[in-house]
Amino acid sequence: MQTPYDLRDPDVRRRRFRPIPVRMLVPNVITLLAICAGLTAIRLSIEGRMTLAVYAIVFAAALDGIDGRVARLIKGQSKFGAELDSLADFVNFGVAPGLMLYFWQLHELGNAGWIAAMVFAISMCLRLARFNATLDDPNKPAFAANFFTGVPAPAGAITVMLPIYAAFLDLGRWPAALTAGYTLLIAFLMVSRLPVFSGKSMRMRVPPELVLPAFVAVIFFIALLISYPWYVLSIGTVLYLLALPLGYKSYRDQARAMGGAAPSSGGEVPSPPSAPTMANLSEPPREDDDRPGRLH
Repeated sequence: MQTPYDLRDPDVRRRRFRPIPVRMLVPNVITLLAICAGLTAIRLSIEGRMTLAVYAIVFAAALDGIDGRVARLIKGQSKFGAELDSLADFVNFGVAPGLMLYFWQLHELGNAGWIAAMVFAISMCLRLARFNATLDDPNKPAFAANFFTGVPAPAGAITVMLPIYAAFLDLGRWPAALTAGYTLLIAFLMVSRLPVFSGKSMRMRVPPELVLPAFVAVIFFIALLISYPWYVLSIGTVLYLLALPLGYKSYRDQARAMGGAAPSSGGEVPSPPSAPTMANLSEPPREDDDRPGRLH
């Protein structure tokens, strides 16, 4: 513990208040912009401007997808950034979509609609806490790094708003009870132990001759999203939900292959990463390759 006399030492002051590189701030600024988008989505939904509210959530999801990658690219990972990222995910993909659905339709069910929205937000919180607590699980097989446990936060937020997309496509407004049931289903998928393919650990390299076509494909997708947002979001959501069993099958196949290659394990198929226990909750989490480091 430092005393007032220690603080008079110039060396101590320099160590305690050393300048922070700008590269450490850039990823956090991106995360803060995502939080601003999530909070703005809540305000827009209260005002009845649901179209702009959905755009804000999609924008927040895009920022969430690049902040960690930018941090690794410029070596700007920090423990502070990791904690900020978790808080941003809870606000943007848990609280905001739940409130949007409540203001849009679930309020018609009274307390039951509020319970559905609240269960979704709480499930997002629990999902993020489990992710942080099981980063250093020693029992996790090597191939499990290619999978999430449960539907990840941004995907949960995008998929849970499918009833809104359907209404904007003039396909008819779902019954409020059906919307509440669908919200609870997505909440269950987030906290479940379902292996979901992540793709984050893949080191994809584009051949030189395909660089320009890749740029064109990305621009084409963005143009489609801007021009036909409800079609793209609806089709993407349905395809994502239909692909969930494929991720489970892939996990089981790799688990069986690993069990057959290691006779000492008795051929047992490893289960998806388990929920956090009191033992691993008390341990300090390690730095994760896909997110900035933990809070200093």
